[in-house]
Amino acid sequence: MNILKSAAFGLAALATGTAALAQGTGSEGYFQIYNNTENNIVVGFYTNDGSGWSDNWLSDILQPGENARATFTADTGNCDQTFQVGWLGEDDSEVLDDPISIDICAASNVYMDDNEIYYD
Repeated sequence: MNILKSAAFGLAALATGTAALAQGTGSEGYFQIYNNTENNIVVGFYTNDGSGWSDNWLSDILQPGENARATFTADTGNCDQTFQVGWLGEDDSEVLDDPISIDICAASNVYMDDNEIYYD
């Protein structure tokens, strides 16, 4: 069962353009993040438009099967971003996955599976 969590995405970082985005998911300004893993907990979601990594967009962790809405309000900025996911490590530290390129203005969904991260 997917639980919709409210994700407070750090738009304060948008002042520098880190995640400042034109409208996405059509023109609605959001995309959905899904943790489709069996046992992995997402603790971080970061974007980089080339000027540096954003703060963590997640206000809470995403357990397996949960999802969160990533909302952005800026109407200017770079659609071409790199994103990186942080997973909860065995020692409770954050383990960062390899960065992935994304057109955040065209993304409707970001899927984090056990062996793959992708978007549509």
